[in-house]
Amino acid sequence: MKENYNWKYASVGGSVRVKLEKGSDIANLANLDRKKWTVLSCPTTGLEFDAKTLKLLDADGDGRIHVDEVVAASQWITSEIKNPDLLLKGQDFLKFSDFNTKNEEGAKLEKSARQILANLKLEKDSISLAETSDNEKIFAETQFNGDGIITEASADNDSLKETIKNIIATIGSSKDRSGADGVNADQIEAFYAACADYSAWKAAEDKGPFGENTEAALAACEALKEKIADYFMRCKLISFNDAVAGVVDVSVDKVGAISGGDLAAAADEIATYPLARPAANGKLPLDGSINPAWKAAFANLKALVFDVEFPKADAVSEEEWLGVLAKFDSYTAWKAAKKGAEVESLGIDTVNAVLKAEQKAALLELVAQDKALETEALSIEAVDKLLHYVRDFYKFLKNYVVFQDFYSKEDKAIFQAGRLYIDQRSTDLCVKVIDAGKQSDISALSGMYILYCNCVNKVTGVSFPIAAVLTDGDVDGLRAGKNAIFYDRNGVQYDATVTSIVDNPISLRQAFWAPYKKVGKWISDKIDKSAAEKNDKSMANLTASADSATSGNNPAAAIQSNFDIAKFAGIFAALGMALGLIGQFVVSLVKGIAALKLWKLVLIIIAIMLVISLPSVFMTWRKLRRRDLGPVLNANGWAVNASAFVKPKFGKSLTSIVKYPKLKAVDPEEARKVRRRKCIIWTVVILALAGCGWWGWNKYQACKAEKAAEAEAEAAAVELVEENTSEAAETATPAAAELATPDAE
Repeated sequence: MKENYNWKYASVGGSVRVKLEKGSDIANLANLDRKKWTVLSCPTTGLEFDAKTLKLLDADGDGRIHVDEVVAASQWITSEIKNPDLLLKGQDFLKFSDFNTKNEEGAKLEKSARQILANLKLEKDSISLAETSDNEKIFAETQFNGDGIITEASADNDSLKETIKNIIATIGSSKDRSGADGVNADQIEAFYAACADYSAWKAAEDKGPFGENTEAALAACEALKEKIADYFMRCKLISFNDAVAGVVDVSVDKVGAISGGDLAAAADEIATYPLARPAANGKLPLDGSINPAWKAAFANLKALVFDVEFPKADAVSEEEWLGVLAKFDSYTAWKAAKKGAEVESLGIDTVNAVLKAEQKAALLELVAQDKALETEALSIEAVDKLLHYVRDFYKFLKNYVVFQDFYSKEDKAIFQAGRLYIDQRSTDLCVKVIDAGKQSDISALSGMYILYCNCVNKVTGVSFPIAAVLTDGDVDGLRAGKNAIFYDRNGVQYDATVTSIVDNPISLRQAFWAPYKKVGKWISDKIDKSAAEKNDKSMANLTASADSATSGNNPAAAIQSNFDIAKFAGIFAALGMALGLIGQFVVSLVKGIAALKLWKLVLIIIAIMLVISLPSVFMTWRKLRRRDLGPVLNANGWAVNASAFVKPKFGKSLTSIVKYPKLKAVDPEEARKVRRRKCIIWTVVILALAGCGWWGWNKYQACKAEKAAEAEAEAAAVELVEENTSEAAETATPAAAELATPDAE
């Protein structure tokens, strides 16, 4: 991408990043190469930032703010105000002179801002967020507000107000910009259609076969319809074959099976029995011989239907019963054709009065008048959007284009959720976790020591997980299940519990002492293991001896056999030799230390400590320089485009370790104990290091002496060889001369 703007750069957090220090920088974000943006997208949740501003920036409403949306916002806001440098101030107001009225939209915004103040009955030369952010207050006393919804306040007469109230009560309501309940055109149309349908349906009303009791009679028939049909079928089976009479009737065995319990509680079981005892004549008795579980329902049916249709009958046939049901056909057909039930609660008189008044056109005209102001109303909302951007946009850019707030001591980044207190320290690098699954997979790549904690406020019931990064101190007391306290950016307290840990180096101090702690732990584990093994062995021997002593015929002999004086003599001799060797070592150690000069001793100690700790410190130093917050944010839905290093020096500013003042007045006895304990510890450490140094020095001197002796022996051997060679030469010379004479002659 070709950049048509002279950008300036700076090192931020160990990486080169673009500088945003002028309004023109914001206006030219479209010219900044996407590869140079620190972030390419971020979520709209889990951030310590104004929620409405984030929603406004998320133009497509997908829950993420992308680079193109940020660029579009920068171009819009810098074109609507005269001086883009205002954005750097983060103020929550604009003077009318700040609007860019040369721009058509800017002129509309300025006009809308004045309209807002007029609605609020305020006379000022500026407008603030406090005045634009409350739509209900802005439109509270306006008849129309451009949302296509009318309220009772929109109507000019009581009749229209009453109709609007009826629509809300029956069809439903829509929320007006003023905050009041109102109705839109669709709801008005639906109301009048329902009124017309209900009025037509009531006009064709069928009174039914039983007049005002028809509905109750129909309900009584429906309640027993299936049971009566079952009864007549049983009668038909008996008429077909009287041998089945006992089968289709209530069996004594069935009643006997439940008679041992509470029969009142078995009403559901009894209700499954026939309505009455079936008979071959196929008649349903109207007297009291009805299944007790259905007796009340049958009495209701008899009073409403049978006593009216068959006043003197003591039984009815199936044909008579079907004839009764047929009388309801026209009534049920009319009921099934019911329309306009939504307005039934108003009553038919009110519905007919509404239709007669013919106010539908007047209501729709009010909606049209309101809708005509839509552009102006939307412009009023745009003023609120503009003021949100004036206050928040530059801060957002500092956390999006550049991680300036994160690396600055003046403010915190928008992803920093609060402060965690744990194990005598606090950390400000706490990020709310959105997807715990992604965190466990990706955050380990950050190279940081991360505590995952679940935070709960038991008063409000609010809970959420966080990832707390420790960047200084030690980790000896940290473990899953440890409790802590978390404070969000508003100071609200939460109980925090560590759920898991991503273990990585945390500080150079920790790395320096790590080898000694590992050796100490190894020695401690060995001692504990050895002590446990010897304890188990001793207990086993003691138990075996006791068993042997109690099971033998001569307990005294058994005990005596276990005591071997020679063995114990050997043990005491070995102990004596060990103590002697230890004494010799201590004496030699003291002599060696006394023989060395102080500066040599100090240098030896320092050299030994460096040899032990330097590799660990070097490896940790390299890892600490590569700690990157990017993977943690990526796991949280961010698309981090550049490294976000947390180097050792910067890390110390994120984690604060407890510091106690020097106490002037302390308990003397306790002070002596502390001094004695420190003295013992340092004495042991110095003796151990000095012993190692003395041993190494002696080893070095011995090696040096051995090499010198070897060199002397080698020199002596060479000298001896040379002497022998010289003597041999002198002896051989005369003999050679004698031999040469005859030849010469």
